[in-house]
Amino acid sequence: MAKFTIFFKDKAIQSSIYDSGVIRIGRDSSNDLIIDNLTVAPVHAVINVDGDNCLIKQLSDSHPLIINHEKVEEAFLENNNVISIGKHSIVFNTTESITPDTKAFSSSKKDVESLNSQLEDKVHTPDGNLQIMDGQHIGRILPLKKSMTRLGHAGSGVVIISKRKEGYFMSSLETHMDILINQQPLADETIQLKDNDIIVINNVSMQFFLEQ
Repeated sequence: MAKFTIFFKDKAIQSSIYDSGVIRIGRDSSNDLIIDNLTVAPVHAVINVDGDNCLIKQLSDSHPLIINHEKVEEAFLENNNVISIGKHSIVFNTTESITPDTKAFSSSKKDVESLNSQLEDKVHTPDGNLQIMDGQHIGRILPLKKSMTRLGHAGSGVVIISKRKEGYFMSSLETHMDILINQQPLADETIQLKDNDIIVINNVSMQFFLEQ
């Protein structure tokens, strides 16, 4: 199944899951993923979900389609791809099937939390944590219990840590030189986290570990 989460100013405002079919993105209220902004076309892009394949297509030359900071006319989406439309971002994730008839969830915060809760029930992964290693909050532990955790601040680096059946994966939503993993820049890669990995975000060091 395909999960799409719309972010605006670092906040999730809509999250939807689709098993198959055609998904329309745009400003008009008839779309499946609605972005209410004048910089967005009435129907901006369309996604065809067919099993594990999700093909996204641009519908207007005057309204570009940007995936992971690159302009494309069409592309097959991969896990953790970020679709930029105007001032909004849509994060694409693959998920296991939840219920045969699940189509979409509404844009309220409660529905986003409910969606994450249902996903977590299907992901049998040991709980991951981040422990802050320096600064004002040294020693503080941040549990990674949601299916997707967002860390950082706009303008100085933002990452997403996704909880999947295979483990925890970190990818950059906003690339910045201060985002490091084991002293190496994260850049545009998606990295599977391992016990005792050291992550630096906005000059704050954190150690990733799994509960035994």
